[in-house]
Amino acid sequence: MNTGGAETTSARARAFLEFYNATYQRLYQVAQEAQWLAATDVRPEHTGRRVGADAALAAFVGSPWVVEECRELLSSVPVGEDLVRRQLEMIQRLAAECPGTLPDVVRERVAAEARQSATLDGFEFRWRRPGSDRTERITVNQIDDLLLTSTNLAERLAVWEASKESGVALKEGLLRLRDLRNRLAREMGYSSYYALRAAHFGMTVPELRTFHERLVQEIRPLYEQLHAWARRRLAARYGQPVPRLIPAHWLPNRWGQEWPGLVEGLDLDPYFRDRSAEWLVRQAVAYGESLGLPKVPESFWKLSDLYELPADSPRKKNTHASAWDMDLQGDVRSLMNVKPNFAWFATAHHEMGHVFYFLAYDRPDVPAVLRRGASPAMHEAMAETLATPTVQPPYLKRLGLWPEGLDPQDLRWLLQAALEQVVFIPWAAGVMASWEHDFYELDLPADQLNRRWWEYVEKYQGIAPPTPRGEEYCDAATKTHINDDPAEYYKYAHAFLIKYQLHMHLARELGQDPRQTDFYGRPEVGRFLLRIMRAGATRDWRDLIREATGADLSARPMLDYYAPLWEFLRRENAGQPVGW
Repeated sequence: MNTGGAETTSARARAFLEFYNATYQRLYQVAQEAQWLAATDVRPEHTGRRVGADAALAAFVGSPWVVEECRELLSSVPVGEDLVRRQLEMIQRLAAECPGTLPDVVRERVAAEARQSATLDGFEFRWRRPGSDRTERITVNQIDDLLLTSTNLAERLAVWEASKESGVALKEGLLRLRDLRNRLAREMGYSSYYALRAAHFGMTVPELRTFHERLVQEIRPLYEQLHAWARRRLAARYGQPVPRLIPAHWLPNRWGQEWPGLVEGLDLDPYFRDRSAEWLVRQAVAYGESLGLPKVPESFWKLSDLYELPADSPRKKNTHASAWDMDLQGDVRSLMNVKPNFAWFATAHHEMGHVFYFLAYDRPDVPAVLRRGASPAMHEAMAETLATPTVQPPYLKRLGLWPEGLDPQDLRWLLQAALEQVVFIPWAAGVMASWEHDFYELDLPADQLNRRWWEYVEKYQGIAPPTPRGEEYCDAATKTHINDDPAEYYKYAHAFLIKYQLHMHLARELGQDPRQTDFYGRPEVGRFLLRIMRAGATRDWRDLIREATGADLSARPMLDYYAPLWEFLRRENAGQPVGW
């Protein structure tokens, strides 16, 4: 048998990948350094430097030579060269975002995205207070605060309608972006931009759609119980009859993606008054290291930007918490705004989950282009898995952060978590996934965008608009991700489900109640997590989950976690309509 051709292809592929990975790693590092500077010291000149560095990376990633070489090698890579194939497939997917074979279209997309971001970020919301004859400016924070706290339905309706006005301004730009994104994806052989993003999960569009429908249906019985409980509670709050569909302006979130404020809160902030902001971060690091995860380098403390700036500081920084892998070689950092309270305690543990993941796969055995999560959902999933036990009573008790006399089994904790995470699944894997599928894959016409949106909101969430929403509106576009992180919002639903599957498995293996876990100092937990984390993107994420837990990803572990709540809700809803 003549193996000369295969050997030649293998040698050519190895040479190409060696050059690509080295070049990619260096350009990635330059781009990250520029982005870090732009985020930690916000100035026009730093933004300009970031744009230039990003353009240099994109020019290489999408260069015609890379595109053509990748196509040729993928068509002839020998069987059994799985790592070679995975690298080539990743390179092809990255190139599809900015293929140099269509330079004018790439430039137009970059410009269109910049214009859309400027419209989104600079939009001035205005509203008319009930009883007033003039409009006035209202900020996003004020909109969110009023939806969370107001019990005046006229006021709620006015502020909810104001929150949707940005969609009108964004509609035309979004349609143009859809056409540009689809054209670039189709240039690389994908049926749409939605299909390109699905490929990052190793799935075809039909496979992804089937997967999401199954997840939504698995969670539906619990969601319907929460929906029935919530609509009665809201009706009582507003002095209204109990509706079949929840009016959107009744809910405390602009999209109904989570329902905070329906449960009497438990305030742990007083227990952090004698703790410093640095203590929170160091405790999060100590927690991960106690599991046997990689040691956090000293450079993390020197180079990160972790704490709130003084009010009079001339420097401005992005205050959104994030974790950064600067060079794919162990320079890891975090950008936070830590203050000593419970929310930042939880956030610090979550962000350090990302950092430990970086450190696990930043190693020579993982090619640079595959030093990333096994899917776009896996980083959130692993960060959530690390953080979940740290906000449960046993760990908080260990640190002296749990109120004396408070029953750890108090169901309010579980109910509040469900109103944040269970209700999120139909929104992310149902509404968002379905609408973006139709928008990109089916080229949904401009005169059907809003009708289709509200059809899915009713179908999956059981929510209705308070007033007619015609095609002059584009309510989908009011969600930031629709514009600037398109066609994969469902990754957040994946992350929650993966988190519950891993957490339930670990609790069972350790003989702990999954709602009352404390993994601190348990190296077997670290070994379990590292088997997933060290792989980076060299393995299919579904294989990693199946090997770790013995089962394919499903909603069953999430349902098991909330089993005590399910029984409570069934008793609460007995004799009342459930579903819509």
